[in-house]
Amino acid sequence: MKRYLYLLFVTVLAQSLHAQRYLSLDSCRTLALTNNKDLRMARERVTAAHYQQKATFTQFLPKLELTGGYLYTHREISLLSDEQKDALGNLGSNAGQSLQQWAASHPLLAELLQPLSGLLPSITQSLDGVGQSIANAFHTDTRHLYTGAAVLTQPLYMGGKIAAYHQLTRYAEQLAGTQQATQLQEVILQTDQAYWQVISLANKKRLAESYLELVEKLESDVTRLKAQGLATKADELSVKVKVNEAEMTLTQVDNGLSLAKMVLCQLCGLPLETPLKLADEEMKDLPLPSAPSETPVAIAFANRSELKSLELAEKIYRQKIRIARSEFLPTVALSASYLLSNPSLVNGFEKKFNGLWSIGVMVKVPVFHWGEGNYKVRAAKAEANIARYQWEAAKEKVELQVTQSSYKVNEAAKRLTMALQNMEKAEENLKYANLSFREGVIPTSNVLEAQTAWLSAQSAKIDAQIEVRLSEVYLKKALGVL
Repeated sequence: MKRYLYLLFVTVLAQSLHAQRYLSLDSCRTLALTNNKDLRMARERVTAAHYQQKATFTQFLPKLELTGGYLYTHREISLLSDEQKDALGNLGSNAGQSLQQWAASHPLLAELLQPLSGLLPSITQSLDGVGQSIANAFHTDTRHLYTGAAVLTQPLYMGGKIAAYHQLTRYAEQLAGTQQATQLQEVILQTDQAYWQVISLANKKRLAESYLELVEKLESDVTRLKAQGLATKADELSVKVKVNEAEMTLTQVDNGLSLAKMVLCQLCGLPLETPLKLADEEMKDLPLPSAPSETPVAIAFANRSELKSLELAEKIYRQKIRIARSEFLPTVALSASYLLSNPSLVNGFEKKFNGLWSIGVMVKVPVFHWGEGNYKVRAAKAEANIARYQWEAAKEKVELQVTQSSYKVNEAAKRLTMALQNMEKAEENLKYANLSFREGVIPTSNVLEAQTAWLSAQSAKIDAQIEVRLSEVYLKKALGVL
């Protein structure tokens, strides 16, 4: 029982996985916009530009930095030499020896100092202690040095650089958004092309099947007439050739349809082998496109994301001019810090942490750089002019593209009207050819010609219908309203 349930579950799962998927044009667009990798990267670029703009805004705000360190040196820094330390440590003894030498050379002085002879050892010892304490006071013990610092910096004037960068990143964020819109329209265009390619091949597959039925019926009729002596072997062979051609055409169209559906699946993010059934596969007639109510060029100028991108690019280059100029303007910044160390330097060389505050203003004024700033500003202006020229050239190309797309819409509508008229004539011609062939009035070759003309007219009708639909898509793409 368990094995039976397991097999049933696997069968249902396999059927669900291989079930035919019904898609409309809107659902294909939705899938493509959801799964397209280029669009995902464009969204991430918008996110990155957004946070870059936020990061640039922090340049207006004060910054606090903390640093700390430890340094070990194998020898301490000494402010006194060894001779000076020895002299201070024997200050009393050296003074006593000097006094005795002086007294020996001056007998009168020796008589005056005779009453103090008993006190000289204690005085000498006291002076030695005082000298040693002075030498010890200069002892640093800097072999183990601990340091710390807190620095607060607030830009006051940076020559306009921070404001320019902030505005530049705002434009960059908007530029990423317009580029995403451009990529989105490109994905929609590719999806529509793939969708209508499938529709075209699906209709041509039905046409090839209908044509194959026609020539097979004609083959049956010619074989029967040949048996009655009313048709020749050449007639039979010529019809068989057409049957073979029709079968080959059907095979080619069927393969092309399978590949076209694979392309559509890839654009929609579906497995390539997913069976598809499109909403417009049974399409037979299309309404003619209506003329736009507004001036197409004005619509394109207002909506084309490419023009918006180029306009934003020009604004970005204008901000780069400000940045290049700011490099050679005075800058002013406020700085406050607190320095901490052990040994401390505030009250001698104390073996404890202690520090001090400081506050100041830093000013940098560029004086002479051989005209470097002027050259950089001119180069930035040239780049901004290039961006403006690109935008103007793009507007001209957009105007031309809109005009061409409008003409193609009208041409496609006229071509469809003519294709429908030719199809009616080809159907009528085929009807009379079949009737005349059954009456024995015309030979087999005339029927084959009528069938070929009917096939050509039907194929031209399908191509014209798809061209009408795609020409509308191309016009919307040119107008930026896709």
